[in-house]
Amino acid sequence: MMERTQIYLTKEQQKAVKSVAERRGKTQSEIIREAINYYIAQQIGDNRRELMHQAAGMWADRDDLPAFFEELRRESDQELTDEQTQPLPVGH
Repeated sequence: MMERTQIYLTKEQQKAVKSVAERRGKTQSEIIREAINYYIAQQIGDNRRELMHQAAGMWADRDDLPAFFEELRRESDQELTDEQTQPLPVGH
């Protein structure tokens, strides 16, 4: 469900949104929503990159990780094998 909101644009912004909407055969509201979605995705991506940089090297001093990851792989492989051997529900 969408919520109605009101925004103020400069004349230049409004002209640009209208032009893009006409070229793409969409409403101005659709163009604005797409722009907002793009902006939000960029912000989330920037935050994710920042978190990854902060986490880099956090396990550098651990010597038990090869065994830990090998156990994770074995568990994952077993789960995949189990899923493949189970019959599909009726209708699939």
